Amino acid sequence: MKQHEMKIPYCTFRPLEQELGSEIRTAFERVLENSRYIAGQEGTEFEQRFAEYCGCSFCIGVGNGLDALTLILRAMGIGQGDEVIVPANTFIATALAVSRTGAKPVLVEPGIETFNIDADKIETAVTERTRAIIPVHLYGQACDMDVIMRIAREHNLKVVEDCAQAHGATYKNRKVGTFGDAAAFSFYPGKNLGALGDAGAVVTDDRELSECVRALGNYGSDYKYHHIYRGYNSRLDELQAAFLSAKLSHLEKMNAERRRIAGKYLNGIRSERVILPIIPEYTNPVWHIFAVRCMERDRLETYLNENGIGTNKHYPIPIHLQECYKDLGYRKGDFPIAETISRTELSIPLYYGMTDAETDYVIDVINRFE
Repeated sequence: MKQHEMKIPYCTFRPLEQELGSEIRTAFERVLENSRYIAGQEGTEFEQRFAEYCGCSFCIGVGNGLDALTLILRAMGIGQGDEVIVPANTFIATALAVSRTGAKPVLVEPGIETFNIDADKIETAVTERTRAIIPVHLYGQACDMDVIMRIAREHNLKVVEDCAQAHGATYKNRKVGTFGDAAAFSFYPGKNLGALGDAGAVVTDDRELSECVRALGNYGSDYKYHHIYRGYNSRLDELQAAFLSAKLSHLEKMNAERRRIAGKYLNGIRSERVILPIIPEYTNPVWHIFAVRCMERDRLETYLNENGIGTNKHYPIPIHLQECYKDLGYRKGDFPIAETISRTELSIPLYYGMTDAETDYVIDVINRFE
């Protein structure tokens, strides 16, 4: 195949679907046969398995990752008048969860090399109203949890880990989601562990918190027609639970393959115009996203697209410059590092089933960028 004829999507599920298709169909048939679609055995079994995988005592399946974060904050009693520290560089759902409780998201700059919240800058953002910190393990790479947990202890703050992109990632050989008071996961289809629709989960070692999250997600009900909270409808349905169980058995293998592809990129990309991600010694990322930076990002994007390579941008408008957060009073220039990342970040293809020929082609095209 001539190089210019190669077409590589930013992401595709085809290889995974071909490999796991029969298991997914079996899961579907099982749910159909049982004729139970909400709050059944599939959900219970997945919750048990995912809690065990993460190394936590409890898992509660919910509707999506945003709900997972919201339900945790609500269960912690966070609301009007409170502040929650979140990274300035993350998907907007992290901030939206805080806003949904009535609390105020307070932004902290990321580190330019890791894209994650700069743990050394958190303390200056703490006020008498601060109740929690939400570290986001962005792109599948762990935050510096030792520093974050120390700050939380010193200021009596809750820690809610946003693990939406980090299923199986580790910090000092321990899985993320096990450091804070609770953690939120998204199983959006594109995640390393993805459902065939929207889905999410909360994991925690706190029994009381887990019971509150479960009730809040079930209309605020602890048993039928008895409502102790003004809750939500946010439950993991049986079909998605069954699909997730089928995929969970393969997650470690899929993460290992992502690490292998990322390793090829890190070793092979040599363009002086492209800045590669830095991996601190404390983390073993799962590479949900392979993000590079380039001062001429838009030109690089056009060049790659013209050569048949799909790309994405995470995230071109930072939270503080989004229209929905005008009321926070931030202005352009308030978070220069987040703004630099938003202008220079480009995500290149990395998905399970990507071939060596495809990876080599991406490396070669990038290395020829002038």
